[in-house]
Amino acid sequence: MNQPKSRFVIGIDLGTTNCVLSYIDMEGASGDSVSPGIEIFPCPQIEAPGEVKEHKLLPSFIYLPTEQEREGGGLVMPWDPFGERVVGRWARVRGAEVPGRLVSSAKSWLCHRGVDRLAPILPLDAAPDCKKMSPVVATATYLRHFKAAWNHGLGKKTGQKLEDQDVYITIPASFDAVARDLTVKAAVSAGLGDVVLLEEPQAAFYSWLHLQGDEWKKQVEPGDIILVVDIGGGTSDFSLIQVSSRDNQLFLERLAVGDHLLLGGDNMDLTLTWTLSEELKAKGNKLDQHQFQALWNNVRLAKEKLLEDPDLESVPVVIPGRGTGLVGGTIRTELTREQVVEVILKGFFPECAITDVPMERQKAGLQELGLPYAADTAVTRHLARFLNSEAASASLEQEGPAIPTAVLFNGGVFKARVLRERIMSVISSWAEGRAEPPVELLGIDLDLAVSRGAAHFGLVQLGEGIKIKSGVPRSYYIGLESAALAVPGMPPQIKALCVVPKGLEEGSVVDIPEKEFGLLVGQEVEFMFLGSNERPEDKPGDIIEDWQDTIEQVSTLKTELEAPGVEPGTVIPVTLQARVTEVGTLAISLVSRDRDLKFDLEFDVRS
Repeated sequence: MNQPKSRFVIGIDLGTTNCVLSYIDMEGASGDSVSPGIEIFPCPQIEAPGEVKEHKLLPSFIYLPTEQEREGGGLVMPWDPFGERVVGRWARVRGAEVPGRLVSSAKSWLCHRGVDRLAPILPLDAAPDCKKMSPVVATATYLRHFKAAWNHGLGKKTGQKLEDQDVYITIPASFDAVARDLTVKAAVSAGLGDVVLLEEPQAAFYSWLHLQGDEWKKQVEPGDIILVVDIGGGTSDFSLIQVSSRDNQLFLERLAVGDHLLLGGDNMDLTLTWTLSEELKAKGNKLDQHQFQALWNNVRLAKEKLLEDPDLESVPVVIPGRGTGLVGGTIRTELTREQVVEVILKGFFPECAITDVPMERQKAGLQELGLPYAADTAVTRHLARFLNSEAASASLEQEGPAIPTAVLFNGGVFKARVLRERIMSVISSWAEGRAEPPVELLGIDLDLAVSRGAAHFGLVQLGEGIKIKSGVPRSYYIGLESAALAVPGMPPQIKALCVVPKGLEEGSVVDIPEKEFGLLVGQEVEFMFLGSNERPEDKPGDIIEDWQDTIEQVSTLKTELEAPGVEPGTVIPVTLQARVTEVGTLAISLVSRDRDLKFDLEFDVRS
């Protein structure tokens, strides 16, 4: 194992519903066979006014207290004497009682392309005296709470601040490049500058590997295709991982990830809320907007209790009456286990054929501001489309759908065994006549797996354990304007400069130091990104003149590169360096050694 840069390796799950911080203490860990244990950080948070308790889960909720609540002094933490933002368990409970003061689903807003994610928009229905915040600030608030809690407790005890450790933060595999960048911005804002991002489905699988130890090699074999179904509070993620063998050694490779799908526990909570509100309406209790919001928040809590405790048959749900806080004005109902199972099974996990596709919904020209949830709530139909997708089938070099041989579940909704059984039953029906029914891989804690897996990935980066390879699906190029004499009436000839070869593993860095190119600075320029499935033999630095038949344009980027002290319009010599990150971003650096300048470009290689 390589020498770690810090004493602790930190894994943070930034979940839509809960955040978790795991850590590995590397002190004393040495040698090739050492695999240190993963601990869960007990995060202190307000349980009730004046009461602070430690919990493994930090609910992803921010409550913005009233001035009277702040003056009461019961909402302060040891590191925060003001209590202007309350994060965690009490925030979730209190926010369900007082609409307009709760920030939730920040992660879903972070990947919403239709809004300015840096603008203060949350909560949407903010009370008049509430200062709104952006999704980025909300995300940074969770991370800042972790940092302050760690530094006040374990950090003070060991002399090791969180910002000085190796930190790995998980995100949905389907996050686009902007959402990934904003996650990093949130981390920087929280004082965690040098973080590494990791896909949540991979993190869940790393957690399974860690818990299995060497036993994982007895549960899978070469040729197996493992499907990771990760349904969180805000998103549904699908990933395929293949098991292969070379020289009697097993290897793992991530083959494909699903499209971005804003469909998860939030949608289920909303559907259950609508079901209860219709029942109340039939009894003469028509809810206004604030009451519906309060019902939604309380249904979320009730659903979680029912999923966590198999012995519970129902949970009472209480919402305030219209215009009063008196007990006599409250409305009471209940959420039953039967309702949860029936609504979620029928609406989100219906039986379907492998050829089924998600239903489309015609959108109105004018829409209420909100999250762009998936039009079709059937997870099974979205899964069928993924397994039939070109990304899945092409990666296996086969005709027809990619039928998995094993399935690993992640996400709190899968605490309900009936939901796991439905997915397994549906996939088994798809496998009939094509392959053997898949088996379920067991053993991970559905609340803690992603955080634990992120910490384990930190060990893998140090050379301890097997790494899931994730090679880029094609070769990538950047457009290069020819230096040949211009021909009147003809556009300049564009050549293709190979920067990343097909199959390059994500996380790898490519240097092209032996060739210099001219970079125009101080004026708007356009960079052309190209890709090819047909030229696996191209190497970084290769220049292809006649590329139109085998290479295609995949994206362009218009930008103006500022160079302090350099006259606008100047062409300066640069060399290239390329890196494909663990979350699928192609980062190209243009480096001018003479002027000590560096310009960075980014492109999403999974789009």
